[in-house]
Amino acid sequence: MKPTKAESLHQDSEKAETILIGAQQEFMAHGYSAASMNRIADAAKVSKPTLYSYFRDKAGLFTALIERLSQRDSKALFWLQNAQTLEESPDIVLRELATKILEHFAGEQPLFFLIRIIIGESGRFPALARAFVSNAEKQHIQIVSQYLAAHPQICVPDPEIAARVFMGTLIHHIITQEILHGRDVVPVERERLIEGLVALIVKK
Repeated sequence: MKPTKAESLHQDSEKAETILIGAQQEFMAHGYSAASMNRIADAAKVSKPTLYSYFRDKAGLFTALIERLSQRDSKALFWLQNAQTLEESPDIVLRELATKILEHFAGEQPLFFLIRIIIGESGRFPALARAFVSNAEKQHIQIVSQYLAAHPQICVPDPEIAARVFMGTLIHHIITQEILHGRDVVPVERERLIEGLVALIVKK
């Protein structure tokens, strides 16, 4: 029996997901430049023609992976837009948000490896860096900015700038401490960083 259109779309989605999982393993193991489409096809258990029918080239595949991981991470921030969240104390919410971000980008998390790759390859492949900024950083700033603007207990002159300070501080911490191996050079306790950052935005 011929599959329905919905079944075909589901199968296509599953196949694309399988390819992205294989690509993630390859990029994490070898970086971007040394990553092989042959090995990605082998990891995903698909032929090269099938691989190229879903993703036109390595750059397109890497960009799709950035989009996939960024969308998943952005969903974790959507709770900031809930009416119930706006009723909670902002210092508690922002403290929880900062903790989640630092934990999510630390250690062996896939997006952490991609950020490391993107920074290393940004000079030769600026489109990859722009894809990350567009899919991850931009959306995160928008969500946090909207939360700061909507919360009745927060009064900041410019919610977008406050959101940039909040997110920028956390990303800078991740880059200097984790990616650039600066824990012993510019050490700072996570709790001290979070408490100080929240205090800048939530005035008591």
